[in-house]
Amino acid sequence: MALPFKKRVLLIEDDQEIRNSFNLIVNSSQKFMVVNAYGSCEDAIENINRDKPEIVLMDIELPGINGIQGAKIIKEKYPHIDIVMVTVYEDSELVFEALKAGASGYITKSANYMELLAALEEIVKGGAPMSSRIARMVIDNFHVNPNSPLTRRETEILQLISEGKTYTQISEELFISKETAKTHIKNIYSKLQVNSKSEAIAKANLEKLI
Repeated sequence: MALPFKKRVLLIEDDQEIRNSFNLIVNSSQKFMVVNAYGSCEDAIENINRDKPEIVLMDIELPGINGIQGAKIIKEKYPHIDIVMVTVYEDSELVFEALKAGASGYITKSANYMELLAALEEIVKGGAPMSSRIARMVIDNFHVNPNSPLTRRETEILQLISEGKTYTQISEELFISKETAKTHIKNIYSKLQVNSKSEAIAKANLEKLI
């Protein structure tokens, strides 16, 4: 019996260890094969006509053209190519930027062997694979009051405060400095006209700001 054609996957990831690991995982599958792997968007875009990928697995944080810009360029020229962003960041700003740029899915680098292949399978079926935390973030965003005075980042920080996170935990989770976190919190208090965390959380819950 003839084997079905394998779907062609292109990897764009500047960390060689992760690139090699993804290469092994994808090539171990009976349904997918890596046609090439690059450390930068520039190299990948230059050779994309030759590689003819059907799916691109791409890091967001890349030297030069980053993953979001790269996704936009690839989708404009090759709208039939599906793009899955792979990143360490679970940041709602980046998630929405990536999806707006044309990404069909968004998984984190902590995704295990099975999750990565399941994401590829879902893309082939026309789905939009996302790690559960990211899917939750997207859904939560739709539940938030559209007239909120808070920016998306401030909303995210207020959500973390309501979960009992400290300044240090917030700064680590969002990859920002502790000072930046404190500045955001000051702005939140000012916009909500409150003076404490408990008041901010109470008002946010009442007005569906988080």
